Amino acid sequence: MWAQCTKASPTLRRSAGRGSVFVLKYRAGQGGRAATEDLAAAISDVFQNAGSLEVGTDGYSLWGSSAGARMAAAIGSHGTSAFGGSPLPKPAVVVMAYTARSEVTASEPPTFVVVGDRDSIAPPAAMEGRIAALGRIGTSFEYQKYAGVGHGSGTGHGTSAQGWIGRAIQFWEKEIKRTP
Repeated sequence: MWAQCTKASPTLRRSAGRGSVFVLKYRAGQGGRAATEDLAAAISDVFQNAGSLEVGTDGYSLWGSSAGARMAAAIGSHGTSAFGGSPLPKPAVVVMAYTARSEVTASEPPTFVVVGDRDSIAPPAAMEGRIAALGRIGTSFEYQKYAGVGHGSGTGHGTSAQGWIGRAIQFWEKEIKRTP
């Protein structure tokens, strides 16, 4: 599930062959809590209607960019019920693209992070603190920092970040194989 509608389209085209993909249009401009509540409600709806949607929910991942990445990470940290959704399993993997989020709980899902070294909106140093904290609690992670890339690089096409989506999918696939 991708948690940022405006930046999702190119990424979806590259990852749709890997399974079902849902895009969330959330309440923008009302704060992170409202947006994350929208994500929790959407995940709950997908789980509740998985049969009629003909989708599986085992090993699901949440992907987001910028604000959407913070929303995905919040669900990964606290679960859907903390944001008004049904009590559901946390995502198997969270994929965070060009954002900053420092909060880390005692139980975080495996996390793939992509940042650009020229991001002036969400500087890489902000995520590097989170990555260090994930390592301290034993959470599996992959951190990709790309030279010459700024905020909102999308798929990374034509930049040093080109191919990051494939690497994120490989990380996800590796992590769901490790899950009992």
